[in-house]
Amino acid sequence: MKIILTQEVSGLGSPGDIAEVKDGYGRNYLLPQGYAILWSKGAEKQIVTIKRARGAREIRDLGHANEVKAQLEGLKVQMAVRAGREGRLYGSVTPAEVVEAVQKAGGPELDRRRLELPGHVKSVGDYKVQIKLHPEVAATFTLKVTAAK
Repeated sequence: MKIILTQEVSGLGSPGDIAEVKDGYGRNYLLPQGYAILWSKGAEKQIVTIKRARGAREIRDLGHANEVKAQLEGLKVQMAVRAGREGRLYGSVTPAEVVEAVQKAGGPELDRRRLELPGHVKSVGDYKVQIKLHPEVAATFTLKVTAAK
C-alpha cells in the first residue's frame, strides 16, 4: 500500500514522504490515527503544502540543530502546576505544556511530537527531558516542576 505521511512516524519517515507499507499497517493504524493519507496523483499535490509547513518549524541543518541544542541545554525551564500536599499533581504534565514552558523561559519554538518525557510526570521534582532536533542531534534539558501557590 502506498501512502503519504502527514506526521512524523519513527522508522518510516517525515511529513510529506511517500512510503510503501503493508496493507494492514496502513489500513488499521496509519490511516485511522491520521498519520498518513492514501497516495493518489491528486494527493501527491498536497505534498508541497505539507513540506512547506514542515520547513517552517523544522531545524534547517546540523549546524542549526547544534545551535538550538546549546541554547536548550543552557536553559532553566520551570513549571508551576497544581499539586496536592504530598507533591502529587492533579493530572500530569503534557509535552505541549513543556514546549510552552520552554518558550516562556526564552527558548526556541519546538515541535511537541519530538519531545520525549521520562515516563509520566505526575509529581513535583526535576525531570530530564530529551528532544530530537535532528536525526544526529538530541538535546537534554532539566524541567523543574513545582507546586503552584
